[in-house]
Amino acid sequence: MNKGNPRQRQRGLSLIGLLFVGLIVVFLLVIGFKVVPAVTEYIAIEKAIRKINKDGATVQQIRREFENYVIIDDIKSISGKDLDITKENDRVVISYAYSYPIPIMDNVRLVIDFSGSTRTRSKP
Repeated sequence: MNKGNPRQRQRGLSLIGLLFVGLIVVFLLVIGFKVVPAVTEYIAIEKAIRKINKDGATVQQIRREFENYVIIDDIKSISGKDLDITKENDRVVISYAYSYPIPIMDNVRLVIDFSGSTRTRSKP
């Protein structure tokens, strides 16, 4: 039987260590909850771009259809005017880029840059 000092056998976190780990976990969860709206808006934009990507559509039709999705999906970061619509090899290419600032504290922000294009996608 080991009759050494009982403090040498004890393992685990102290109260201060537990509080420190808890604060880090809470901070990461708060940032995660603040990032979720940015990601869901990006997914809504991607879905709208996929649906309006038609070869025979004019620039005005594409912008108008995207504005309908902006209203329906409550997209605030980008509008139909922000879409870059070009034609490459007889295909309509829709591109966009925007920044989404997320306030963390008083003067600290997390800025996520989103961009996308139908250039690399295959035709549905």
